[in-house]
Amino acid sequence: VPMSWEKALDTLADKMMELRKNNEPEILMYMRGRYSPTSTDLLYGTLPKIFGTPNYYSHSAICAEAEKMGPGYTQGFFGYRDYDLAKTKCLVVWGCDPLSSNRQVPNAIAKFSDILDRGTVIAVDPRMSASVAKANEWLPIKPGEDGALAAGIAHVLLTEGLWSKEFVGSFKDGKNLFKTGATVDETAFAEKQTHGIVKFWNIELKDRTP
Repeated sequence: VPMSWEKALDTLADKMMELRKNNEPEILMYMRGRYSPTSTDLLYGTLPKIFGTPNYYSHSAICAEAEKMGPGYTQGFFGYRDYDLAKTKCLVVWGCDPLSSNRQVPNAIAKFSDILDRGTVIAVDPRMSASVAKANEWLPIKPGEDGALAAGIAHVLLTEGLWSKEFVGSFKDGKNLFKTGATVDETAFAEKQTHGIVKFWNIELKDRTP
């Protein structure tokens, strides 16, 4: 409904005060885009705290800081990085489209055809993206089922003994005890660079067949 800025602000203020009077300030959620002094210091930094809601998010939650989390928790490098596309032989594009939306779009475009010449591109995405259109294989999963696919892949890697034993480690007696539905004794596995793989198997992966 078209309305003036003054009317819009009054409507917003009335709705916010209604939440406060009902003792439900947490129902208010504030989301903002990229940085500016107004959005960062006032609206993002002060307003939610004064109002009493913990639900305020910046674009970093699905952008910059989220990107840093991957290498931060897997490689100990919390910062921006790019991929070694010049040597990649198997590229799995999962839930993203590096040909259209990444920090290194020109680099991905320049390297993509070379990867197709020497290897394979597999795209996991519900939609037909630019990367999907170029890929050798497309897994058009249903939205929200990425976790199910990942768990199924992990289950197969473990039950068929396909994990990197040089990096992950292996069972002390050399016998693969990862069997569908079976709990594994954590002390039977000598882990190297990972942490808690047997615990995660017991809690989550043992029943996650494809």
